[in-house]
Amino acid sequence: MSEAIPSFAVVGRVNAGKTATLATLLEVDDNDVLRVSATPGETTRVQALPVVYHGEELVRFLDTPGFQQPVEAMREIERIAGGGTPGPPHVQRFVAECGARFPDEVRLLEPVVAGAGVLYVVDPSNPLRDAFLAEMEILRWTGRPRLALLNPQGDIPPGQESAWRERLGATFNLVRTFDAHSARYEERRKLLESLLQIDERHGDAIRRVLGKMEDEWQERRELSAEAIVDFLEKSLLLRVHEPLDEKDQGLPARRERKRTEMSERYFKKLAEIENDCVKELLKLYRHHLLRIDADPASHRGLDLATEETWRKWGLGRGQLAAAGAIAGGAAGAAFDLGVGVHSLGAGTVIGALGGGIAAFFKGGSLPELKMKFGGIKLAGGDGRNLVVGPPASPNFPWVLLDSMLLRYQNIIDRAHGRRDVEAVGSATGESRVRLLPSEQRSVLQKWFASCLKGSPDRGLEPEVFGILNGVLAHVP
Repeated sequence: MSEAIPSFAVVGRVNAGKTATLATLLEVDDNDVLRVSATPGETTRVQALPVVYHGEELVRFLDTPGFQQPVEAMREIERIAGGGTPGPPHVQRFVAECGARFPDEVRLLEPVVAGAGVLYVVDPSNPLRDAFLAEMEILRWTGRPRLALLNPQGDIPPGQESAWRERLGATFNLVRTFDAHSARYEERRKLLESLLQIDERHGDAIRRVLGKMEDEWQERRELSAEAIVDFLEKSLLLRVHEPLDEKDQGLPARRERKRTEMSERYFKKLAEIENDCVKELLKLYRHHLLRIDADPASHRGLDLATEETWRKWGLGRGQLAAAGAIAGGAAGAAFDLGVGVHSLGAGTVIGALGGGIAAFFKGGSLPELKMKFGGIKLAGGDGRNLVVGPPASPNFPWVLLDSMLLRYQNIIDRAHGRRDVEAVGSATGESRVRLLPSEQRSVLQKWFASCLKGSPDRGLEPEVFGILNGVLAHVP
């Protein structure tokens, strides 16, 4: 404990969500660092969790064991007070003398007695029983700054939350709601701001943490935009080349096998590019338990043969036409407006990301050279070189972008206090690219077209980056 570093002990009943609250607040989803478990009494010691920026510790949080005998401990402190009103000296004596009888209560009160503020975590879905009232009294007697956090872990009966708030408001400096399993950046920031209201002595340090936190969040967003731009460029430039000799042209079975192998290689490379981008986003936002599902047998991507999918993803047909018209003559602007909602064009590629490509090939049959099928171009050139990719559908870049924006949203929506393993390989949600202003869609279309031609327009990249950074900033 140090006077220069504000410290806050997170206390409460067993399984009230103390550790999960810290995990979400501090973005720790690694059980080796901070174990979140439904097992009663999982936290058996005080664990210090410093908030460090550039090697400097600014704030310290302390994960503590849960109350086990709060009513008995309260009575013991009252006995120590000798009939008088209990206060900090009596709690200090309890900590010094009663470790053998009340090991958990003593351990959780030690940092509080040493000067830490209190974050008291309760689950308002539980009835307000005597044990909770005893905990509140003990914490009030410490005389330390106190913030109560309502962390709901189940359905709250009508009127019960109000009862909790009324009682907590009588003994705590501040009462706030913080759901450790769903809180996002804004809720985390507000919780840290609440510390300013209960401990003004350390206001400068807490404000520094808030400033560093905002700077870090902005930097992550910018790096995410860079990763998505890189993903789009690599995807649109991707081609698979294979020499095609005379005997291949004369043997249909061998020719078909080669084209099948090339298409499979194309989709595999495309999936690898996508996976690299998602891994970078997961790293930026400190997620270890989210995983990329690349198993075709369990792939839960879009059903791209249905009308619903085409209604939800990529640009609408009118938006495609408008973006292409304004972009003016770029490759990919001459759209095939006859493509219907049941087309397996660009959408098939997204279905293949993650490994689910079997449905596209329909048993391995592929188009002839210089023909289009399912949006895949096969170019023969002089008859000795076969090129596969990219898909011909003009919606291909937009569906790629939509898929990554939705994956980004899934990632930042994930609270670190959760410990279930979840796949992020399948994006879910409504189209985001359709919400872009027409002028932004036109800029992106020009850049997409340059990438599809094999020569990305570097002059447009700063504007493309700015658009995507702005989109990420407004992800709900």
